[in-house]
Amino acid sequence: MIAVDSSTWIAFFEGDSGADVELLESARRDHQVLMVPAVLTELLSDPKLPTEVSIELSNLPSIETGPGYWQRAGELRARVLAKGRKARLGDALIAQSCIDRGIRLLTRDRDFRAFVGAAGLDLVIRPEPQNRG
Repeated sequence: MIAVDSSTWIAFFEGDSGADVELLESARRDHQVLMVPAVLTELLSDPKLPTEVSIELSNLPSIETGPGYWQRAGELRARVLAKGRKARLGDALIAQSCIDRGIRLLTRDRDFRAFVGAAGLDLVIRPEPQNRG
């Protein structure tokens, strides 16, 4: 089972190519995708999202949050921010959902690399570092 970040879902629905999109296609066929509630919220926030896509995403099995989730997510974000790294709230919520359940995250968003070392987020595909120059 894998969880999939908004960046990969969007690329998938826009018809982009890439290793992450190929893995998502395979995982969907094999019914191996779990939905992170924060990702579902991000995706459903698009006013132009087609109804059939909304239904498909909403029908995926969801990762449930357990007791102390919100505190752990806040502490995770604080650890990443303390290291001077970028840690958006949504990303911290997604990362903590995956960490709590031991589920790997499929993403093309480089920002999630900050959560790998901070608390052991396991990425299916590690986004390549940006070229700096």
